[in-house]
Order: sequence, then C-alpha cells, then structure tokens
Amino acid sequence: MTSTTRPVRVLIADDHPVVRRGMSALLGSLDGVEVVAEAATGEEALREAQLNRPDVVVMDIQMPTMDGVEATRRLASLLPDVAVLVVTMYEDDETVVSALRAGARGYLLKGAQQDEILTTIRSVAAGQFVMGRSVGPRLVGHLDPTPHPANPFPELTAREREVLDRIARGYGNARVATELRLASKTVANHVSALITKLGVSDRAEAILLARERGLGGGTSDNNSAGPGS
Repeated sequence: MTSTTRPVRVLIADDHPVVRRGMSALLGSLDGVEVVAEAATGEEALREAQLNRPDVVVMDIQMPTMDGVEATRRLASLLPDVAVLVVTMYEDDETVVSALRAGARGYLLKGAQQDEILTTIRSVAAGQFVMGRSVGPRLVGHLDPTPHPANPFPELTAREREVLDRIARGYGNARVATELRLASKTVANHVSALITKLGVSDRAEAILLARERGLGGGTSDNNSAGPGS
C-alpha cells in the first residue's frame, strides 16, 4: 500500500472505550488507513460493517451480547470480502484456533508495536493470512501438520480445489472470481459444492480443513510474504 492508493478502510470493534479510542487515534494517524466506524459489541460490529463496508475489521474477542468469535463467524458469512483481524489479550491455543475457525485472517495480541499492527492490517486487506510473531509459531501444529498427501482432497474436482486453495488464503468470492476468470455466482456454487463434499458445516470450517491439509499456503507471520493480492 502506498500513499497514492486508496486507504485501507478499518472498523474497530472493542468494548473498552479507552482501548477503542486509542486504537482509532493510532490508526487514524497513519498514512494509508482510514477509520470508518467503531463498535462496542459484536452486534454493533456486524451492523457497522454492513453499513460502512470496511476492508478490515479490527476485532476484540471478549465483548458483551456477542463475542468476537461469533461476530467473526457471522461476518465471514455475510461479508466474505471483509477481512477480520483479531486484536486481543487472549493467546491460548483454544481461543486462537476458534477465531481462525470462525474466519479470521489475522491474529495479534494487544500491545503489538505500531508497525506490526499497520503491516498486518495492510496484509490481511490484501488477502494474506497473518499471525502475530508471538502467536504464529505455536499454531503451526494446528494448521500445517506434515506430511501432506499429494492430493489431499480427491473427492473434489480440479476447479473446486483451485477455489478451496484461494479461499484458504483468505480470498473473498470476488477476488477468486477475478483470479480464476469465473462469474461470482459460479464461485459461490463451487464453494457450496465443496462444503457439501468435505462434510463441513460452513466456509470457515472448509478453510481450516484446507489449511490443515496444506492448501492456502499454511500459516505465515508478518515477517513473511504470504499470498498477495
């Protein structure tokens, strides 16, 4: 992202006003980032995301009425092209994996440095999957076990595997359609078909299964390139 390109539009969801305002002030001071809305609950995050269509939602985990994991899951279904970056104080494996299962494209701990936050926001907006430096190494065993079979999904057609690989990278349907030169409806049909064939309940579970079996580039921390736009 350079100063000549459109700024990354960000929605901040956190139930602590001081944290929310501090994050808003921090991001608002950075080149290439525009804070378009704030939310104090998961429900507010869903509403504001639908109203403002941000590129990235910076999502806390612990919030009243609807937590960040459930809000992320619903956002992945409602607005699959909106990237969710979890920024939280929780670093236990269960919480991290739950957020990834829900569809988060990035995970940072509160207290991350300004440059790490900015780099991660830009990366997830570009379609990358990014784990914070202190979180990523522990999650390799959850998301990228080895060895991988040569064809981890023999039940899928070649085109369905191409679609699965790209949604596992965090791509939304529109970007998959552009890259594979397909109609968006065709991509949506492929996603529905592969979900059925894989026996998973939704897109988020399909993505996690794909990453576990080696598609989507596995995990990356924000020192690595990852799949770009």
